[in-house]
Amino acid sequence: MAIRRRKIEFLVRDLLATYDITTAPVPVERIAKAKGARLFHQSLEDDVSGFLYRDEAQAVIGVNTHHAPVRQNFTTAHELGHLLLHDQEQLHIDHSFRVRLRDDVSSQGTDDAEREANLFAATLLMPREFLEADLASEESVDLFDDGFLQGLARRYGVSAQALVNRLKNLGYIQE
Repeated sequence: MAIRRRKIEFLVRDLLATYDITTAPVPVERIAKAKGARLFHQSLEDDVSGFLYRDEAQAVIGVNTHHAPVRQNFTTAHELGHLLLHDQEQLHIDHSFRVRLRDDVSSQGTDDAEREANLFAATLLMPREFLEADLASEESVDLFDDGFLQGLARRYGVSAQALVNRLKNLGYIQE
């Protein structure tokens, strides 16, 4: 399966328009609830970021409260991505891999469903149009300006690493 980037972009635009969201931070929990998911915040095993449980009657997004709030926010968006994009098994568990990586599979980019859920989360939490507006007055993005990056990351409710990855994917940062 190829990553469905355009589908994800259109889906996110539709969600933002439907729920009249025009500025960051994107209220991902409100969107998840509006899409029929119950949210379950609980202490989970350290290596579990979150999970999606669904059957004919319900969908439950579980989020590990041991993780930082920005990680929990991304996990909620990631699991919402699975809910909206994938017909998966009844219980899907996402394991984390320490600080930097979601899990062995998604971090290596070998599982397209995980890559799509990550792209969905990044696109929803940091919409292209919102970032374009916030960066319109910047001549360039300085990776060494921690204050600027941390401030922007706080505005979007994401980690600085997630923000840098999104800015790279959008072409604002060249490697």
